[in-house]
Amino acid sequence: MPERTALSRQVVLSAALDLVDGEGLDALTMRRLGQRLHRDPMALYRYAANRDALLDGVVELVLEQLEVPGPASEAGDLGPGDWRGQLRATAHAFRLLALSHPHVVPLLVTRPLSTPLGLRPLGTLRPLEQLLELLVGAGFDPVDALHVYRIFFGFLHGHVLNELQELVADPEESDDLLRLGLHRLPLREFPLLRSLASALADFDGARELDKGLDVLLDGLDEHLHPRA
Repeated sequence: MPERTALSRQVVLSAALDLVDGEGLDALTMRRLGQRLHRDPMALYRYAANRDALLDGVVELVLEQLEVPGPASEAGDLGPGDWRGQLRATAHAFRLLALSHPHVVPLLVTRPLSTPLGLRPLGTLRPLEQLLELLVGAGFDPVDALHVYRIFFGFLHGHVLNELQELVADPEESDDLLRLGLHRLPLREFPLLRSLASALADFDGARELDKGLDVLLDGLDEHLHPRA
């Protein structure tokens, strides 16, 4: 019989995340998690009251890995007050985290809708607190900082969802139209979409993220420092 690891909330949530990463959200049940941990599923309820608590815990486990860089980053490329660089670095960190856990992305977007702010696991709120601190320190008033946070994460959620749907029909096909399966679309109904085959095939997630951030950060900078 396999050796059993002592249970803790961290152990249970880590196993839940591994299960979601490997098999998707539908695979996450107390029964399957009990099998993975070699425990009676009833023993898991001490660490998560129900499946919803498991889902919230998985989100917390992932978001705890999101680091909002301070003014002095490890790379040394962010100076004091470089809030734009800090937001850009946070955005790229979030993108890489999402791509590492693609099955969790729907939870990152939807779980906040299921749980009131003050009842969410603390780990899911730390990025919010850190970004509010960053933005207020940059000169935004607290209410504006909250609006910026919402806009920023709304953009990030939309980006990662778009990037994860950029799938190809035939990776070995050299012709972009065929590789993306766009040849199946009626030409008269989708002329523009078909004509963009090369641009669609050339999708680069990091580059697209930076293009969107350029627009977003320029707008925020104008709001913070309006031109006379």
